[in-house]
Amino acid sequence: MALYTTLHLYNVPPERHNEYSDWYRGDHQQQLKSLRGCISNQRYEVADYQIMPDIPQPWRFLTIYEFETNTPEIDLPALAPLLANVRDQGLISLDSAERIYTYKLFGDWRYSANHQPEHPLSGISVILGNYVAGRYEEYQTWYENTHSVEVSNVPGHVGMKRGELCEVQLEPKHYCPGDQLVLCAQQTDDLLFTIRDFSARARGVSPSGIAMEPRSQAGSFARTVHYFNRIDGTTSWPGGIAYAGDLSVYDKK
Repeated sequence: MALYTTLHLYNVPPERHNEYSDWYRGDHQQQLKSLRGCISNQRYEVADYQIMPDIPQPWRFLTIYEFETNTPEIDLPALAPLLANVRDQGLISLDSAERIYTYKLFGDWRYSANHQPEHPLSGISVILGNYVAGRYEEYQTWYENTHSVEVSNVPGHVGMKRGELCEVQLEPKHYCPGDQLVLCAQQTDDLLFTIRDFSARARGVSPSGIAMEPRSQAGSFARTVHYFNRIDGTTSWPGGIAYAGDLSVYDKK
């Protein structure tokens, strides 16, 4: 069985947030039980803190649907009518922002030692990325053997899974700016710390003394990054992720 992930990125009219939540937690969960191959779903809300604060965050909400199937052309499109129904009810904002993208995953979560399996994820980050033309294998090797390990070891980051754009896409179809998908899982009660240390490690100035390898030239800069918090609330972990050193380094240009 192969793994597939469908990202539903959208907004909800402000006055109808409670209605959408009631539908998602009630009727929608019953509907999903009838979808062959659908193994999980989780809803998220865009985080206040972003590692690329200057790029647009057009979506307030993200729902991730996960499928395990050998017949994606049959099973995946069955989700589309469910989303169409809630759209027809006016629970999805008609602001032209809604997007539905499906990716075939290379594998399931690859967790680091940071992962605490007894606790749920506090959030997730989504990269819609690309590789430089002609450097596909180099890009995959760098991500799999180097970058995924570096990122997942940042305090608050706990794991990663990746995939590439699937031939099967759900209606309404739109151009997808990212051929490559990177999902990074978080377990943290201090997302700002996690983002700052991520950036500092990438620049070689982290108080931890850990520096990431130079970014591979096989990775295109045509990418966007979006951090989301788990919609059902966050969980505090014993000891948190506090760092005892001088955090003022994070505020230096």
